[in-house]
Amino acid sequence: MPEPAVRAAAPRGARYAGVAAEEPAPPPPAEDTANLAQDRRAVADTVAVLLRLRAQGRTGEAHVLLCEAAGWPDARRLPVLAEALHRAGLGADWATLLWEVASLPPGRVAGVAATLAAAGLGEDGGQLLRQGVVRPAPELAAALLALDDAGGHESEVRALVDALVRVRTPEDVAQVARTDPHRLSPLLLDAAREVSQSRYRDVVHALRVAGAAP
Repeated sequence: MPEPAVRAAAPRGARYAGVAAEEPAPPPPAEDTANLAQDRRAVADTVAVLLRLRAQGRTGEAHVLLCEAAGWPDARRLPVLAEALHRAGLGADWATLLWEVASLPPGRVAGVAATLAAAGLGEDGGQLLRQGVVRPAPELAAALLALDDAGGHESEVRALVDALVRVRTPEDVAQVARTDPHRLSPLLLDAAREVSQSRYRDVVHALRVAGAAP
């Protein structure tokens, strides 16, 4: 009986540098491929239904569908949906969907904004944050503290505090910090310093007046 072929070991040493790199990259895990296919199916189905509803003048049902998409648990579908909507001539529906996302809890808004920015839709993410920070100070403070407690959300925290110090008045920023000055004031001051020295001085003054200076 012939013996089975033995696979030769990969060559080593400086003269063979780069040889291993020429081997084809392993395919993505089957789970990732399945998730991507599922996301694309969900997006395609949503756009198809939306096109039909718009063609039939059923605006109320179309709005409900957009609200459902805004609440998708996996935000990574949204950049794919943005591309599909614009390709289908439904750019106005994407703007409506962003408006609906902005009404979600601030922590969720920050997460979606970070996802959009990572997908090259930074302008949309910035718009979303500007809309999302027009909330009562206790809500914004609770969102920042929850993201910080959860860990691994540094980009969302930075995006939220940056939008906060840019859009809200220094007095509003100070009211957010009052919930937990020890944790929130340094974050807000760092963000204000990135905006300008003038904004930084205004926020410092507002924090002192509110008794929230770090």
